Amino acid sequence: MNLVVQGPALTPEQALELARLAGSKQISRIAEHAWRIENAAPADSIAPFCEQHRVDHAFVPEGRRFADLKLLAMDMDSTLITIECIDELGDFAGKKPEIAAITAQAMRGELDFPESLRRRVSLLQDLPVDALERVYHERLRLTSGAEALLAACKKNGVKVLLVSGGFTFFTERLRQRLGIDYTISNTLEIANGRLTGGLVGDVVDADAKATKFVSVLRSLNAPREMSVAIGDGANDLKMMAQAGLSVAFHAKPVVRAQADCAVTWSGLGAVLNLFE
Repeated sequence: MNLVVQGPALTPEQALELARLAGSKQISRIAEHAWRIENAAPADSIAPFCEQHRVDHAFVPEGRRFADLKLLAMDMDSTLITIECIDELGDFAGKKPEIAAITAQAMRGELDFPESLRRRVSLLQDLPVDALERVYHERLRLTSGAEALLAACKKNGVKVLLVSGGFTFFTERLRQRLGIDYTISNTLEIANGRLTGGLVGDVVDADAKATKFVSVLRSLNAPREMSVAIGDGANDLKMMAQAGLSVAFHAKPVVRAQADCAVTWSGLGAVLNLFE
């Protein structure tokens, strides 16, 4: 197995110490703050060292190539982008603390997602639709490394699926702007230029995300081994379980515990370093 170690402040000295802990002298630099340690052996001391020094680490099979992938799926809020759109809409409605608290509970898996979403959306009743434009233009920012990851997908012919328990208003704009291949998300109900506090159609929850992921993978005639799923919340877990590699990105503990590997300190570009 290879051990990939990376982090915004990872030093060559720390990388060498991790190689020593892993019982290997075969170490190569693969990015400015990332190293691959070959023939690495698991050791109880590795995880505490990485936690102390804010280093992401992952044991990955040798020979796994990004160019062999067919599908990369990722969540939108707090993954592809830095914000939770519904929390920012709540700010314009004067109800951000209430909505953010429900969001946090849902992402930790403490609340049924469809119920939590309907509760949050109901708090947006009567919000003017121009608040959606303001969130998109004034507050929505791509996560560090997002453009590098998407560029690598385009270069290698890897299709991208953007899944979200959030809203089509944002996923469709990002799809067009970034050249994303597939999306799935919820649609806010609008009447007379204002949000009604309701949704159109069924809620996109954990099951819907997983179903869409499997459907796209089948349409590409690709085995699960040729796929990656990236998420941060409990409602991403079912989708992540269907992927050849699941990555918990700046995720809640329940997600980190079940994912194949976690990226906690680095940006989305760190996903590329998990491959050769």
